[in-house]
Amino acid sequence: MKSDWIRELANHENRLEETGVFEQPPTLNRDYLLSAETIQFLTLLKNQFIQAATTFNQFKHSPHGRIKVYGIAKTYSDFMLFRNGFKMVFSQKEPGLISIRYNFMVTNPVTTSDAKHNTSSIEEHLLKAKMSPFGDVTWTFEDCPVTLESVVRYHLTLFVRESTQ
Repeated sequence: MKSDWIRELANHENRLEETGVFEQPPTLNRDYLLSAETIQFLTLLKNQFIQAATTFNQFKHSPHGRIKVYGIAKTYSDFMLFRNGFKMVFSQKEPGLISIRYNFMVTNPVTTSDAKHNTSSIEEHLLKAKMSPFGDVTWTFEDCPVTLESVVRYHLTLFVRESTQ
């Protein structure tokens, strides 16, 4: 059982006893819960991607094309995957909404010559939190429940496929 909410509840009561001012406990504040759950899920995603990237890089025969995971400055838990000039960014858009943006190259034929131009295309996936009446959170993609493992597996596979040179 996680004890963070119990600590918050006890701290809330301590403040009430010290100041005499009643405030709504953060454990009942929907926005507070969604924000905390979003940061927690992003942190878990980052840790899983670090582990997956490390394993992927160990199986690579050459140092070319290794995956790097970077934290994004001035954010609680946003991060980015980087490989061969391609990036996939995981960020909190708002409490309960995680954006996964990635760019990949698209080859377009040019009608005026035989040359082909590569252009960058940006896609975005949104993970949304659904909260039960008692504060339980389920993460979804296109209204379907997802697990941490499935999000990592799908997006790492997509990232490797699109960033292969």
